[in-house]
This record gives sequence, C-alpha cells and structure tokens, in this order.
Amino acid sequence: MVFKTSGPRLRRLRPVILASALLITIFIYLWPTSSLSSSSSSSSSSSGPTRNSPAVAASAQDREDGVICPQSPLMKDVFVVLRTGATEAREKLPVHLRTVLTCVPDYVIFSDMDEVVDGRAVHDVLGGVNETIRQAAPEFALYDRLRTRGRDGLDYETLFGSGPSGAVDNPGWKLDKWKFMPMVDRALQERPAARWFVFIEPDTYLMWANMLEYLRRFDAGRAWYLGKHMYASGVLFAHGGSGFVLSRPALQRVSAHWRAHRAEIEQATLKGWAGDMILGKAMKDAGVDMFWAYPHLQGDSLTALDWAVEKLERPAWCYAPATFHHMDADEVAALWQFEQTWHRRHPGGGAPPRFRDLFHGLVRPRLRAERAGWDNVSVGREYSDEALARLSQADVDNLSLVEQNAHASFDMCEATCRQQPRCIQFSFLPGKCSVSDELRLGRTSDAQCLEYSNAAGKCVKEAASTGEADDIVRSGWIMDRVPGYVDWLDESCDKVQDIWVTK
Repeated sequence: MVFKTSGPRLRRLRPVILASALLITIFIYLWPTSSLSSSSSSSSSSSGPTRNSPAVAASAQDREDGVICPQSPLMKDVFVVLRTGATEAREKLPVHLRTVLTCVPDYVIFSDMDEVVDGRAVHDVLGGVNETIRQAAPEFALYDRLRTRGRDGLDYETLFGSGPSGAVDNPGWKLDKWKFMPMVDRALQERPAARWFVFIEPDTYLMWANMLEYLRRFDAGRAWYLGKHMYASGVLFAHGGSGFVLSRPALQRVSAHWRAHRAEIEQATLKGWAGDMILGKAMKDAGVDMFWAYPHLQGDSLTALDWAVEKLERPAWCYAPATFHHMDADEVAALWQFEQTWHRRHPGGGAPPRFRDLFHGLVRPRLRAERAGWDNVSVGREYSDEALARLSQADVDNLSLVEQNAHASFDMCEATCRQQPRCIQFSFLPGKCSVSDELRLGRTSDAQCLEYSNAAGKCVKEAASTGEADDIVRSGWIMDRVPGYVDWLDESCDKVQDIWVTK
C-alpha cells in the first residue's frame, strides 16, 4: 500500500499561525496535562470492601458535576477489582478515583497494604499467604516492612522504577505475582452474587461504557475467561495489565481449584515470574479456556499503539476498545474527557467509540511535521554509522545518496522517509535516523520506555541534556500522507461484520 499525498509534495510543511492556534486549542481541550478536578463521592474506609454510591448516575442531569455515566442494567451485576501496590498506589490511583471509577457503582481496590488513598479504602490481599512461603520468597521482606511500618517501610530502592510500565526489578513488582490467586478468591467472597468480575491495574484505562456493551453480548451463566492473549512458559493466559474478565461460573471453578491445590499453586508462584500466567494455568486446570478478546482488551497505550495493528485477522481500527494499558495520569484524564464529550454527542449509548474514533479525537490533532523533545517510536529502518557498518558494501551501494546521509540532519531523515512510499513517520537524534511505516503518537523523550510494549525495542529515552538545541530527539510525521493512511485503514473495515468479537 502506498499512502497517497493529499496535495502537492512539499519539502517541509509550515502551518500558518491560524492553523497552529487551532491545533493548540484542540490539544488543550482534548489532552489535559493537569489533574482533573475531583468530584468523587465519599466511600467507606472500613476494613472490608464496600459498595460505592450512588448506584447509578445515568445522565448529566443526575450528577451535580455534570459527569455522564453509562446507563446499563448490567452495571449492578459487574464487580470491578483494581489491583495495585504500595509502591504505586498514591501515584496512580487518584486519577482513576476522579474519573472512570466515579461511574462504576461497585468496585474494590486490592493491594499489599491496608491504607486509604484519596478517601478510598485500599485492602491488603496477601494476608493469607502462609508463613513458610513468605520465608522462602525474598520479595515478602517488603511486605513484612509494610505490615509493621506502613509507608515508612518503603525506601528509594523499592520505589525506583515504578513508572508507567512497572519495573521487573522492583520488589513491589515481584510481590505482585502473589496477589492474583488470593485476589480472585477474595473477589468471589466479597460479591458472590455478581455475574461478572472485571480485573484491572492502576495503569489500565477501563472504557466502562464499552465494557458493559461488550459483556452484555455474552451469556453470564457460562464459564468465561476473557482476555488479551499472551504466552509464557508454554502457558496461554490473559495479560493482567490489559485487564481480564471472569464470569461467576468461571470464578467459582478457579476458586475451588485454588482451595483444593493451594500448596501446589503457591510453589508454582514461587518459581514463576508472573501472577497472570499462574492464574492462566489455574484456569486451564480448572477446565476454563481463555477467550481471545483482542482487540477490545488492549496491551498498549494511546501513545504506543500502532494504529494499523491487526492480529487474528482483526484490524483494531474497526473495533471498539474496552481497555488500554500503560496509561499515565495525563492519558487517563484525556481519554476520560474524550469519552465524556463522546457521550454528550451520542446520547443513549447507541454509537460506541471505536479505535478509529480515538485516533481522530486524541491522536491526529497532535501529529506535526516536526516535534522537538518527542519520541514517536519509529520502529522501522535505522540509519546511523553503526547501522551502516553492519551492512555489506553491496548493500550500502544500493542505498540512495539520501539514505546514506539520513542520519546527517533532521531534513535528510525526513527526505529518507519521503523516498519510501509507505513511510509515515520518522525520528532524528544527532547521528541517528529512524523511519517507520507504522504510525504511533509516542511521548516526550524523557518518559520511561514501556518494557512490554510492542514498540519497546525502539523507545528513545533521552540522556541528560547538554543544553544545546541539537541534542534532543525530534520526530515528525509525513502529514500529507496521513489522509491516505486513514483511508487505507477505513477500507480494512469493509471485511468487519461486527465491531464486537464474541466467537
């Protein structure tokens, strides 16, 4: 596919002042950088999880703050479980408590320590792990400190790296794998009458209206384990960060299996590296297969997602998302604002937003011919002295003169991208040019790279600046190819008969 340009080919696109002002206005409106004002209702801080009120806030007229919440008879049957940890709770929970969770009538927050965050009770879910296991697993040293000293038990080392992606060397991250089995068992105890249990993390964005619309298409009387597929150590499981959903029959089966085989599962957890994998194995052993709910349950964020991604012959562009992962507070606030605007424009819930709607509302207005201090995660071909040195002389000779000098300047990097018909974006760091056929938004170049993102291998984390203007990452998109790119993706929807994956 060649992306056709929308007008005469220009060497550089220079928007006029009026267009720039318009884009800045759209950016400020759709992508807030400050916290949203808090308007959440009060919640009990007693020792046990409690039902939040009001039960349903159906429309802007029902809420003094003007927030629009979805109307669905299914809401009373869905219990949302948010799993977090002391190393990240105060950083990541508040934005959820001010946004999406204000519309969720029944939820609980599980962690590795009892505490209250922004007036909401957070509950320790690890208290039942036996002493023998705790002595055998080094990560429980952090848990013991939290139990005896509270937040004073945290130090710089345990907090280091607790960013949007989690951190595999963080003791809090290692402790997290122990929460999965107690969490699902405890959820059933807390809400035995719930028909659906939705499990998310503090960097997961839950598109609540879309999730409810998706779940109503399934028979809650059957055993369902819905998730974004992932393989590890020969186990197929639902990725925890993408969110996963269990129906009550499925939860009853795995809870019974956990109680019957607890010692065996704890030993597997001790040796394993991820709790969602341990849960996936337990689900399989309990006779519940995972339903591949991709792309509704999404492993990437708005900034890292390849908008043309297609897996299982399902182009994400055409479907309705229910979750995103690796979302920081600004992204959560922006997507929440987008949803609120969408619901006002589409009253009655008859038009669920699809991935393509999010692209047009949140991503496309932020694309530029040039953005300084920005890494758009161009994952295609790299041009640098090191990259050229890895090529044979014959391969170098086959490169155009522009390609051979792509890493000399931002302009040459852009020209290299333009020479390639499918190239849609590029990034330049002095001495290095990367071009890509995949469109991503990216983020500021000093942001943390996402270990589990599809684009992780190309994320540029900027070194300490020298103060010179030419030592920062600069990115750009071939703006006159974006309309053709969008048309190409729209055409992929011709083969999609239903925007919901149910079989």
